[in-house]
Amino acid sequence: MARTESRIQLKQGDAAPAFALPGIDGRTHSLADFGGKEGLLALFMCNHCPYVKARMEEVVALHEEFGETIAFVGINSSDPEYPGEGMENMKRFAKEWGMAFPYLLDEDGAAAKAYGATCTPDPFLFASATRGGAPSEQSESKGDFRLVFHGRISDALEPEDAPQEFTMRGNMQKLLAGEPIAQWFEPSLGCSIKFKI
Repeated sequence: MARTESRIQLKQGDAAPAFALPGIDGRTHSLADFGGKEGLLALFMCNHCPYVKARMEEVVALHEEFGETIAFVGINSSDPEYPGEGMENMKRFAKEWGMAFPYLLDEDGAAAKAYGATCTPDPFLFASATRGGAPSEQSESKGDFRLVFHGRISDALEPEDAPQEFTMRGNMQKLLAGEPIAQWFEPSLGCSIKFKI
C-alpha cells in the first residue's frame, strides 16, 4: 500500500473534464448525464483501499443529505485485474455500503489522469456553471461544472481516525448557499491509484 496525497492539477474554476464510462448498472455514464444539478462530487475510489472503506459511511451520508441538489459519481481507476477490483467487485462493494449513486469503471485510468487524481479517496467538488445565470460559453465543449474544492472528505485522514471537522459537508453547504470556498485545496490521503500497466 503506497500512502499518497492528492495533488493539484485542476485549478479552482477549471471545467470538469468530460468522460464516458461504464457503470455497475450496465449503462455508460457521461459528464453530461449529471447536468441539471447545482453541483457534482466526482469521487475517485476503489474497493480494496482501507482509506476508502473508512470514509464510505461519510460519503453515503453526504449523498443522503445533498443528493437531491448535488450529483454524485464514484469512479474506479484501478486496474480491474488488481485483487479486489473489477466490475463484479464494484457491484458487491456498492451493495455492501448502500451506494445509491453511479459507480463507474475507468479501466485505462484516462479519467483519473484528466482530473489529476492520485489517491483513493480523491474527491473533486464542482459547481454548475449555470448557477444563477446562463450556461457558460465553454459549457458545450467542456461540460458545465467548475471546480470549487478538491480534497478531503473530513479531517479524519487515516483509516482509524474519527472525524472532527466535516470538510466536504461544509463546502457543499457553501456551494448551495452561493458562498465562496476560500481554501479550495485541502489534500486527501489514501492509497495510490493502481493504474493498469
